[in-house]
Amino acid sequence: MKKNLAVLLVIASTGLFISPAHAGAKTITGVNGAMLTVSATTVKTGATLSVTGNHFDETVGIYLGFCVVPKKGQSPTPCGGGINKAGIGDASFWISSNPPPYGVGLAEEFLPGGRFTKKIKISRMIGKFDCRKVKCAITVRADHLLSNDRSFDMFIPITIK
Repeated sequence: MKKNLAVLLVIASTGLFISPAHAGAKTITGVNGAMLTVSATTVKTGATLSVTGNHFDETVGIYLGFCVVPKKGQSPTPCGGGINKAGIGDASFWISSNPPPYGVGLAEEFLPGGRFTKKIKISRMIGKFDCRKVKCAITVRADHLLSNDRSFDMFIPITIK
């Protein structure tokens, strides 16, 4: 018993405990070093994930959302919240530092260094698709100005308990 307690104290003092909130965090790297991080990859429906981006190309607008994972070569769709050209909602976001005139005030600008931080609400259903039966992910894709360019696509799969 004393030996187990001693081992536990040593582990605690080294900071090796992993908090459940961060145990499922994941970061991926895309084109030109763009980094996308989610706070967890396994959640309950209705959870809100923290999503951060760093080193994104500020000359290319993006859509960030929770979407059904598409077949290779296709854009992520459908997405919770759809393509957010209205600038409202908590399931998808339009981020662009140089939107077209109609997007000024709707798209949110990147922070310096191609950064952003968003909270995305996760739902089990995206339209008629059940994310417990099909693969769904936090996704990034180029906005509608480069909508056919798949090189900017990024996916972090999310499992719903």
